Amino acid sequence: MRKPWKVVLTTLGVLVAVPVLAVATTAIGNVIATQVETSAFTPYGESVTVDGKSMNVVVAGEGDETIVLLPGLGTAAPALDFEPLIAELQDDYRVVAVEPFGTGLSDQTDVPRTGENIAREVHEALQELGIDRYALMGHSISGIYALTYTTDYSDEVTAFIGIDSSVPDQPGWDDPIPTSTIATLSGLGVTRVLSAIAPDPYEGLPYDGETKDRMRVLSARNAAAPTMLDEMDHASENFAAVSGTTFPAELPVLLFVAEENTEVPGWRELHEAQAASVDRGEVVGIDGPHYLHHTRSPELAAQTRVFLDSLATD
Repeated sequence: MRKPWKVVLTTLGVLVAVPVLAVATTAIGNVIATQVETSAFTPYGESVTVDGKSMNVVVAGEGDETIVLLPGLGTAAPALDFEPLIAELQDDYRVVAVEPFGTGLSDQTDVPRTGENIAREVHEALQELGIDRYALMGHSISGIYALTYTTDYSDEVTAFIGIDSSVPDQPGWDDPIPTSTIATLSGLGVTRVLSAIAPDPYEGLPYDGETKDRMRVLSARNAAAPTMLDEMDHASENFAAVSGTTFPAELPVLLFVAEENTEVPGWRELHEAQAASVDRGEVVGIDGPHYLHHTRSPELAAQTRVFLDSLATD
């Protein structure tokens, strides 16, 4: 798990220099802009009922095998964020991108964001879709949730594929996330202002204008919403809950590792150890940053096909 909130913290000094009136103006403008953007938003995907609430999912492709995509922490619009990877996989697989509560178009929830609760809710969403056999493909912190998921639902999961996924006991796992600062900056409208003047974070990436606009709107709405902040507050607890654990030995595991990750010491070695803990584990290094599916989706999809095809012939 990387630390996207570090970008937000670099703006903290701005608050000191911004006059009170200007801050009040940005706060009011932020509320109004969010309401206007949300009211004009065109929905995508489909809704399933989980715990009496609406969870959004996007289903693409009609392949015999199913791949379920799970996002990293802080991803405001998972199904949109995964679009480049979905496009590469959907010709061969049925691809299901789940937007957990507090992300994308899914509802907020008061249920604590523990790994156990998140895993249970995702499973319930898949049950509502009638899906009971699938490979899990998770980015970043979903590698932590997947440890619980694959143990609880081992009869359903055919493989785990990690996209620079988090691993138990990685250095920095217990660093607290400054959620109060994130909430304050967002509530004051400072985050929105800085986002408006910052360079386009998706420049040069395979997203069309409509998708980028949708991600911008959902980022403004979800990034500091209560459910997202609660998940961030539970991050250390969720890492602690799986300390020392491994995937079920019989579960095939493919781990894509970003070669450009310099934040976590021994990043590749941690994944090699995780792969070695199962009967069939592989690590594939990919040149690229943490969000490998933004820039290397063709390669991820190609390697995934090779891996899953090999399982079918074993």
